[in-house]
Amino acid sequence: MDSTPHGAAVTAAGFGLKGPRGWAFRNIDLTAGPGSLIAVQGPSGSGRTCLLLALTGRMKPAEGTAEVGGLPLPKKMAAVRAVSALAHVPGVAELDPALTVGEHLRERALLQGRFGGSLRALLRPRRERRAEARALVDGALDAAGLDPESLPKGIRTSVRDLERLEALRLSVALALVGGPRLLAVDDTDLKLSDEERAAAWAMLRGLAAAGTTVLAVCSEPPEGGKAPGEELVLVRTGDRPAPAPEKAAAPTTPVAPTDTADPIEPIDPAGTADAADTAVEGDSRPAADGRAEGHDDEEGAVDAFAETGRA
Repeated sequence: MDSTPHGAAVTAAGFGLKGPRGWAFRNIDLTAGPGSLIAVQGPSGSGRTCLLLALTGRMKPAEGTAEVGGLPLPKKMAAVRAVSALAHVPGVAELDPALTVGEHLRERALLQGRFGGSLRALLRPRRERRAEARALVDGALDAAGLDPESLPKGIRTSVRDLERLEALRLSVALALVGGPRLLAVDDTDLKLSDEERAAAWAMLRGLAAAGTTVLAVCSEPPEGGKAPGEELVLVRTGDRPAPAPEKAAAPTTPVAPTDTADPIEPIDPAGTADAADTAVEGDSRPAADGRAEGHDDEEGAVDAFAETGRA
């Protein structure tokens, strides 16, 4: 089954994305049914965010095949974007620290009412549209486990004053307003305590159990293993092949010095070209280069956008 009313199946085979600096990720194989919890694990700079953006139709892959809800990538990128939503992705879908929680929610409800429904829905009485928007927001907040009344200033609390877990919940709630079948969350466990990490995974597991397919980037997979009846799929990025053994240097024949002039060391242009070609063409490592945690794929994503074009 490719999808359900709430979740979309996700598959990939030999999936890869390449940018100007090389491969962001490569050789990703994935099979997950609707309502699965997909944990993308890998070190900082291993292409985790690029994989998340590619599987949600935001970045164009360079090789392999993938499908989301039966929609092939990259052929149906726009259709995949319509059934997926992003949460907590730096530089792409992030909260504005200057806005309050209420302002974020009102803005999201307005956008959903204006662009998320049909033209006929816009012609309904204003009271009906406001009641529907309120129901969508309340449902999203409940699913994300965020109670605005528990915040320091209630719905008027600024985003900059939110705790890390509260900001994550708000970001997830905003993404859920549109009713996506695939929810993609970046940096799920970044800067969270053990207790907060467990609460974050409990939230995402609850969403998956309700039918929404969840794709979550993390440093460590959820603890406790697979729950009864849960489909937990683990995808690892950043696996590198073992380096090839170095060839032994060929013996050289010593040359007797002459008395006429100082010896000049010859330059081997062929060897220099080979080394340069290897560095550019043969390096299949991820494009990122060990950036700080929380921005692991941000530069790589920008590079890949420049190469493939932002959808």
